[in-house]
Amino acid sequence: MPELPDVELYLSALRAHIAGRVLERVRLATPFLLRSVEPPLDQVEGRLVTGFRRIGKRVVWELEGELFLVFHLMIAGRFKWRERAAAIPRKIGLAAFDVPHGTLLLTEAATQKRASLHVVRGEAALGSFDPGGVEVMTSGAAAFAAALEKESHTLKRALTDPHLFSGIGNAYSDEILHRARLSPFKLTRQLTSGEMKVLYDATLATLAEWTARLQDEAGDDFPEKVTAFREGMAVHGRFGQPCPRCGTPVQRIVHGEHEVNYCPACQTEGRLLADRALSKLLKSDWPKTLDELERRKRA
Repeated sequence: MPELPDVELYLSALRAHIAGRVLERVRLATPFLLRSVEPPLDQVEGRLVTGFRRIGKRVVWELEGELFLVFHLMIAGRFKWRERAAAIPRKIGLAAFDVPHGTLLLTEAATQKRASLHVVRGEAALGSFDPGGVEVMTSGAAAFAAALEKESHTLKRALTDPHLFSGIGNAYSDEILHRARLSPFKLTRQLTSGEMKVLYDATLATLAEWTARLQDEAGDDFPEKVTAFREGMAVHGRFGQPCPRCGTPVQRIVHGEHEVNYCPACQTEGRLLADRALSKLLKSDWPKTLDELERRKRA
């Protein structure tokens, strides 16, 4: 799922390609993309696109007349810039947005189509899409700490909760916790003041560095490869590969569509983590350390 750095990358490209242009036509390939009925979608056609903004992981188009298009890309939704009046791809195509000098396609390469589009009028209606998470890059250390300490959760769960933090998801939470050298299962209310500062600094640095890096890589081109798995990530999507800091094989816990990636040596004092279901299944057979894991592999 595109997270804060990825969404900011899209916003930068959309501003360069579409802001200040008239949205001439919207073509839907599937009616299930549109999740609102009032105002109707055709109300946005012929209107000037005045800007773009982010609400959490959502991409918002601002149009004259206080109209907004609110996109949630979910896991597999992606924007693609093509020549004017380009055909919507079969199977993965959801919609096309025609402007005078090109067409923006919305695709979703997944069996289950979860991406959504809402049309809303007015700032009050737009505000209903904000889950209230703290904008870490602008809110400051005190607001960050207050959000973490609202309830006792694991750090992984807290960082990915949109009601606590805006725009952070599975991928960048892994990277943040690795940079901070903190266990993803450590409880928020167990953090010392020193650990809180380290985590805050790691969050700022990780999001800022990846936002700048992605935009440098894209340059003036519209981003074609927005993915949760990036070359250069420390732990996310790197199961079994060496930690770039210490060389220890990266470990993971998979739960449904989500996973936790971490370095045991850097983050958990060498201990292997297990989700509740797996621990219950294996009981005493679950290896507790990397050494024990390696011994079982050799056996």
